[in-house]
Amino acid sequence: MQRRQFLAQSTLATAALLTPASLLCTAPDNRPLGIALVGLGNYATNQLAPALLQTKNCRLAGIVTGSPEKAAVWKAKYNIPDKNVYNYETFDRIRDNPDIDIVYVVLPNSMHAEYTIRAARAGKHVICEKPMALNVRECEQMIEACAAAKVQLAIGYRLYYEPHHLEMRRLGVEKPLGAVKTIESSLGFSMANPESWRLNKAMGGGGAIMDLGVYCIQGARRTVGELPVAVTAQGYVRDTKVFKDIYEMMMFQMEFPGGAVSNSTTTYSSYVDRLYATSDYRWFGLQPSFNATGAKGVSSEAPIDFKTPDYQQIAQMDAFVQNIRDNTTPEASGQEGMFDLKIIEAVVLAAQKGQQVELNW
Repeated sequence: MQRRQFLAQSTLATAALLTPASLLCTAPDNRPLGIALVGLGNYATNQLAPALLQTKNCRLAGIVTGSPEKAAVWKAKYNIPDKNVYNYETFDRIRDNPDIDIVYVVLPNSMHAEYTIRAARAGKHVICEKPMALNVRECEQMIEACAAAKVQLAIGYRLYYEPHHLEMRRLGVEKPLGAVKTIESSLGFSMANPESWRLNKAMGGGGAIMDLGVYCIQGARRTVGELPVAVTAQGYVRDTKVFKDIYEMMMFQMEFPGGAVSNSTTTYSSYVDRLYATSDYRWFGLQPSFNATGAKGVSSEAPIDFKTPDYQQIAQMDAFVQNIRDNTTPEASGQEGMFDLKIIEAVVLAAQKGQQVELNW
């Protein structure tokens, strides 16, 4: 926590001193592109690194960590050479390393903007974990920095490439079961740990709505294929000793231009994991839906059942490399990440005001 707190105090001022990269980071052939993971916490350790052992288009090439102990373990386990190991003080030297094409930012939310911008200015393509940033303005800065450096930016939205969620999107957008009228899109689990950075407003940005709420928002808006035009919301805190300056639980409703309405619960104090949509008398849904361990689904007509790989991030990272090769915009683009932050800001404002907030796109 001390290291994280120290790093969280750093600002974009450091990045502002960097000279924009003079060379565009490109893929000259079909070789697997090298990814450096920035931050070696639970997600990087138990999801991203194992997934990279199974990707076709990319490989684990480097790491950035403030822990010499972790660095030693990762070097031995993944055969990472010393020259591809960085700490947070030496991070900017990554610009001179041709082994690393992509930087994957897996840090606390308060650090996403800084390290995305610094990676871009080092000439590296960027994947940034969700939520993209603390606010819309940071999202704009990240998008602008990547555009200026002529590098690609994607957000770590693994479910954009997951077969069950793609089927939910097909059923909602193509309407074979009728037009969607109502959606439930909820995610929560118990994490009443006051020591977690996720419960620190300065580092996490606002609790469950920033962390789990992204999935709820995406589940609804991608199922209908629309952005919401209005939101209402309610925020609750039951354990004031643990949840300070953030909501323990939020319930929110989104209205879509096609007439669909969604209801969501996101919480850090109880379990829920469900995406469910109805038309007239027909329905389709996933439960569990958002968990990285896999989804299960069924509809009023047939099961929603796909054979999936061990890790959802395989398709996500391979697709990003293909975007780089083809010079195409990622499905999970920075613009998509900014959409979600704009909705989150509206949800929080609606809860604070106790009234509906309209969204203009």
